[in-house]
Amino acid sequence: MTEAVRFSKRYEDVGETKSDGVTYTPRALADFVADRIVANAAPVSNRPVRVLDPAVGHGELLLALLDRLDGPVEVYGFETDSDALEEARVRISREHPSAVLNLRIGSFLDHVLDDHAGGLFGSAEPYDLIIANPPYVRTQIMGADRARQLAQQFGLTGRVDLYHAFLLGMATVLAPDGATGFIVSNRFMTTKGGASARAGMMDGTRLREVYDLGDTKLFDAAVLPAVVIAHGKAAKPATPSFASIYQSKAEPTHEATDPLAALGQEGVAELPDGRAFLVQHGTLDSGSNSAGVWRLASEGVESWLAAAEANTWGTFRDIGKIRVGIKTCADQVFLPKKWDSELELHRPLTTHHTARRFRPEPPNRQVLYPHHAVDGKKQAVELARFPASRAYLEKHRATLEGRSYVIEAGRQWYEIWVPQNPADWPAPKLVFRDISEQPTFWMDLEGTVVNGDCYWLTGNEDRLWLALGVANSTFIERFYDRRFNNKLYAGRRRFITQYVEQFPLPDPTSQGAREIVKACRDLYARLADGPEPDLEKQIDEMVWAAFGLPVEEV
Repeated sequence: MTEAVRFSKRYEDVGETKSDGVTYTPRALADFVADRIVANAAPVSNRPVRVLDPAVGHGELLLALLDRLDGPVEVYGFETDSDALEEARVRISREHPSAVLNLRIGSFLDHVLDDHAGGLFGSAEPYDLIIANPPYVRTQIMGADRARQLAQQFGLTGRVDLYHAFLLGMATVLAPDGATGFIVSNRFMTTKGGASARAGMMDGTRLREVYDLGDTKLFDAAVLPAVVIAHGKAAKPATPSFASIYQSKAEPTHEATDPLAALGQEGVAELPDGRAFLVQHGTLDSGSNSAGVWRLASEGVESWLAAAEANTWGTFRDIGKIRVGIKTCADQVFLPKKWDSELELHRPLTTHHTARRFRPEPPNRQVLYPHHAVDGKKQAVELARFPASRAYLEKHRATLEGRSYVIEAGRQWYEIWVPQNPADWPAPKLVFRDISEQPTFWMDLEGTVVNGDCYWLTGNEDRLWLALGVANSTFIERFYDRRFNNKLYAGRRRFITQYVEQFPLPDPTSQGAREIVKACRDLYARLADGPEPDLEKQIDEMVWAAFGLPVEEV
């Protein structure tokens, strides 16, 4: 990447967030996206260049793109905020008075949903250049009807986000030889919710460049952005490039003025503010599946993963189904921080507050759990048999009956909404946190109920102990970063079902695996008396050896 990224002091604090899910784009990032679009654009001759921004905002992206274009241009855009659109109109007219403006109040998706009859703005011509920072609005905010409509129109499945529809809508109006660049949440690249949108982009455009901008904090809002540059369908297929940048504690190898400038080199760059970022370059890999996870592929990464795969017997999915903990939908009733008295239906509760690697802190909270197993199946208890618990629940009956969906589902008013199966709680369980910088997995041998802030897994006990050692290893950190790399700020990883179920396991019958199981059992016992860093390190080395790889510092 040779194009210089320009900065403007005027726009340093433009990263405000609107209540409808729009995060306005900082000028430095707008310049970066515009640079990459122009670098990939085909020349247009004998007519004006047609430019579209489907979510104009204050016009930052359009201004950045227009600054890089020569000759006549027609600008099209939609915006639902009339004040923002007027500000954009004034700014663009002042800085680019010769541009023909076609800016309209309303939603871009309304036009696409109508199959843009007659073309957007009454013209059937597609757009040469599209630049966008689509709004981020989840299903529960936009409403079920709207989400269903968007899903049907664009073939989206799972948890639909408004920007997924924007991406596919833009693909339908991009000229076959056009170019587009857009800013999305980097979650789009790795989560199940983004799978159908990824497939639509792979099928509807020719991807050229992908940038995972990680925890660079380019937005004031809590957005971890990615930038995707694509051509229209007429472009010749090519392997897209992929670059990622994440904060690092490693020793810097060079300096850079800012995170976007750091993308021009590989390795660890130190910024003037003291932060250091690891920049990696490679190609986009989706696992030969248009809906697959988008990840960075390089010769080193692929050879490492191949070595791990050669020593993989199965995955955590082969032990059993990973579940999230209970969801009461009335925590203040079922699990208050403090109970005034003991009740018959109290059960010890595991939460992330007692999380510790390998062996948790003793449970310090209780949940009122009105469920039991009958012939292996969950049922609500008969409250008449538990008078103290019944009296307590009756006091909160109005609150509990306010959960109308429980009653409508044919359930008792006092039930926990997602109780999981009571028959599973007494068994040994592998439990883990959702979000943590370092993997935090532990064994629950106390028969506790797991709260919804943790995930858990039951199955063959020896395999659970083996999984415990693997999950807490630096090997799995390296595997996660090379296979998924879904990180939040400060290097925190997301340990969710779709990732953890793919964690590899060595052959449980092998000598190395049996030694890991024995060492993990031993460590669990010793941790009752205090930390055992030497034994943890020994288990870590065993895991690397079980996968046939040398220990790496992570």
